[in-house]
Amino acid sequence: MDARSRGADRPKVAWRPVHGVLLIDKPSGITSTAALARARRALRAEKGGHTGTLDPMASGLLPLCFGEATKFASDLLDADKSYAATVRLGINTDTGDAEGQAVLTRDVAVDRATLDRVLVDFRGPIEQVPPMYSALKRDGRPLYDYARQGITVERAARAVTIHALDVMAFEGTTLEIVVRCSKGTYIRTLAEDIGNRLGCGGHLIALRRLTVGALSLHASTPLEALERLAPEERDAHVLPIDTLIVGLPRIDLRDDLARRFVEGQRLAWPGTAIQGRVRVYREAGIEDAGRPDACLLGTGLVGFDDRLAPVRLVANSSR
Repeated sequence: MDARSRGADRPKVAWRPVHGVLLIDKPSGITSTAALARARRALRAEKGGHTGTLDPMASGLLPLCFGEATKFASDLLDADKSYAATVRLGINTDTGDAEGQAVLTRDVAVDRATLDRVLVDFRGPIEQVPPMYSALKRDGRPLYDYARQGITVERAARAVTIHALDVMAFEGTTLEIVVRCSKGTYIRTLAEDIGNRLGCGGHLIALRRLTVGALSLHASTPLEALERLAPEERDAHVLPIDTLIVGLPRIDLRDDLARRFVEGQRLAWPGTAIQGRVRVYREAGIEDAGRPDACLLGTGLVGFDDRLAPVRLVANSSR
């Protein structure tokens, strides 16, 4: 049976609007895009996207946004992240991880005191040269396209911040660390750079993402477990849209101001210490009895002129 016949045998999905956030525990061995496709099919969600790609080798927290939640995905792309990583010392690979080919092997003669001394230099603001096997683009082509042809192009170092770098275990050639870092940090590159600074080289052999901003792996659902649930049980794992923006100050508007806000009007907002980005809700009323919260209208910006301006609005939020 060819691929076209297999596709014809698969039942068509009755797609439906789903609005919210799903935290999944992505298994290793599949791409983030494939994980999204499976979760989207399980929920029958019309529209979805993932935030912060995980390499196929990596597992762990992958936040997925559906429907109106996709408007607020950028908040997670800019968020700090944390990872549990395992590094194999003594071997460099062409990709910086276990999926690549060994290109250099060296003896490992590293004690804990030397390791601790070297790691000091990797905490705080550092610079990283992005790996060739990455999705960063040069002249419209991702770097991995060049790398697969054996071409190495010059890459400028980028500033990132390692907020925390803790050793969980160290024995022989195996180093286990937990890293909390800024956006844009390549843990593969960090593993390789640590190994090179130790004089023995190294590469990443396991990676698991633990947090994205305020979101944690503890609140996630394994992808396979989600797929095993009955269709009516899967929706219970979809979190509210404002899960993505809980770190922003909250403003509640009475009905008349809420209507003006969703129409795009700027509102006078005097006498408040809040400035900058905020999440905006319509005040709960009698008609909201039994609802878990007032209606999310979207995000806004309180300027120095004490005026509240809409930034991103949730569709049909004026109801």
